[in-house]
Amino acid sequence: MEKKPVLIAPSLLAANFLELGKEADMLNRSEADWFHLDVMDGRFVPNISFGLPVIAQIRKATQKTCDVHLMIEEPEKYAEAFKNAGADLLTVHYEACPHLHRNIQQIKHLGMKAGVALNPHTPVGLLENVIRDLDLVLIMSVNPGFGGQTFIEQTYHKIAQLRQLINDTNAHALIEVDGGISAENAGQLIQAGANVLVAGSAVFASENPEQTISGLKAAAMAGLGKM
Repeated sequence: MEKKPVLIAPSLLAANFLELGKEADMLNRSEADWFHLDVMDGRFVPNISFGLPVIAQIRKATQKTCDVHLMIEEPEKYAEAFKNAGADLLTVHYEACPHLHRNIQQIKHLGMKAGVALNPHTPVGLLENVIRDLDLVLIMSVNPGFGGQTFIEQTYHKIAQLRQLINDTNAHALIEVDGGISAENAGQLIQAGANVLVAGSAVFASENPEQTISGLKAAAMAGLGKM
């Protein structure tokens, strides 16, 4: 089986918003592969984060992939605006999209890579009919809306199920995991089949975020070596 890349995507939801320029510079220097940008509307999830103007400024501050995770209702209304703001990859929630295939096609038509996120209670089998259209599936390992939550242990089994679905259908989607990720579980997540690890509080609340990112990368690569 082909080993796909192992990527680290720090979530700027946990960054110091008064120092976003410095935080972006740190991520640019670091071993981080993507900038993970969580957009919350206060409707789909019980919290409000940031939106288009902030993403547009972050886009100017980095050449790395801007991985935009929409935790919002009716994402189709804003997809083009997020493309214009600089999103490279746009992820929508299965639970927010009654016409999911249409959402995926819209994102791709706009020239972005398309992802679908699943809440902890949502089975991976519901993606069977669209999995070959996706560039990424985001498995939420906490309930979306707030940073700093405890990792849900059932996630390992869910990742393995999704990896099996991807392999069985000859799909190419990367598996991203978001919530409660640290150097302690990074290797096991990669072994389960994940490719992209999102870490917010673990990175930005640490004394040396750049070093923490390096530690996450090393732990993830160690997990890859055990596959």
